[in-house]
Amino acid sequence: MFICGGAFVGLEKVIEQRTGKKSMGFIQPGEAVPKEKRAADVLKQLEPDDLVKFGMIPEFIGRVPVAAVLEPLDEETLMAILTEPRNALVKQYQKLLKMDNVQLDFKQDAIRAIAQEAYRRKTGARALRGIVEELMLDVMYELPSRKDVARCTITKEMVEKRSTAELLVLPSSLPKPESA
Repeated sequence: MFICGGAFVGLEKVIEQRTGKKSMGFIQPGEAVPKEKRAADVLKQLEPDDLVKFGMIPEFIGRVPVAAVLEPLDEETLMAILTEPRNALVKQYQKLLKMDNVQLDFKQDAIRAIAQEAYRRKTGARALRGIVEELMLDVMYELPSRKDVARCTITKEMVEKRSTAELLVLPSSLPKPESA
């Protein structure tokens, strides 16, 4: 099995020339569709000759008999990747902090803010790990040494400002009220 992948920048222009669907000038019909989605739609019409015109040698193309085009990830899909798989990033960090008896919570708007930032970076799901690691770096170093913290909540504001987490103190570590 031979698998190759990547971003073939400019390949959609070769396909548009072949199909006669060029977009030039100002607003074109269907302009409301995002650029990434339009490019994915064009790439679905890929033929081996397009790859030759793009600059690949025929011997290589003959060894890659199937071409599959992936849809660009949207914000909702990035949120699902962040939370739903069995080994999702959010679940990994929750499990790590649980080992130190700290409950980690991500508010829904924080998850959305992480997905929005990843979408803005245009590097797909790879951006999610970088954003979450950047956000959790200080938390992961500070919380294991603190015994007065029972819960850590990640909020939208923390994602936007990359600030430290809101920490909730264990009830047993709070000063006891004086009895009269």
